[in-house]
Amino acid sequence: MSIFHIPAYTDNYIWVLQSGNDISVIDPGEAQPVLEVLNNQNLNLVDILLTHHHFDHVGGTTELKKIMSGSVYGPEGNIEGVDITVSEDDRISTLDYQFKILATPGHTLDHISYVDYENKMVFCGDTLFSAGCGRIFEGTFEQMYQSIQKINGLDEDTYIYCAHEYTQSNLEFVRSQMNDDFIDSYAQELKKKLANGGISIPTKLSLERRINPFLLNNIPSDLKGNDEIEKFTELRTRKDNF
Repeated sequence: MSIFHIPAYTDNYIWVLQSGNDISVIDPGEAQPVLEVLNNQNLNLVDILLTHHHFDHVGGTTELKKIMSGSVYGPEGNIEGVDITVSEDDRISTLDYQFKILATPGHTLDHISYVDYENKMVFCGDTLFSAGCGRIFEGTFEQMYQSIQKINGLDEDTYIYCAHEYTQSNLEFVRSQMNDDFIDSYAQELKKKLANGGISIPTKLSLERRINPFLLNNIPSDLKGNDEIEKFTELRTRKDNF
């Protein structure tokens, strides 16, 4: 078993689960990059897993359905092409992977994440990014806070597979809010890594607890609020206005 990514659009990652010559993909916003990998590497597409309805995550689904052998899994709603809808605590299997579904609304109301406890990884779409979190388009600040805390409750060695390469810009915001030598050092190392063609994802939850203030483990000292939801709301509002 292995995992790799297919770049899409300007900063999207389509995550690929592979077992032998079979693959399943997560959030194929575009079909063509996936088709090229299938053809170039002589692979077979089995399943598609979707986290939410935004076009840059589902745009390639209907075309890929024409050549896949399995099912399209996705949240409840009206996403074209979904064969099997899943929600909180449902379990699915694809290839050799076993996933439990977490409902993670906030970015969108239908957003879900796929957790593999055995292999310690979560595919969380646009809920949690490295050093950041998704914008709140349909849900509430409280929903997003609760969704992120679900992910924060996973094992610290869990790998976070989000769907965008936003880490460098996220760190610019974090560094504007906090003086933290570890975060400064990490940002400089990441800048070099990206310049050399590397990527920042997956990241580990243990690292995010140090560099991502949206988990509320390490936060700016001047955040106001009587509770964690109020602090999260202020922090997300600051990021929206950054």
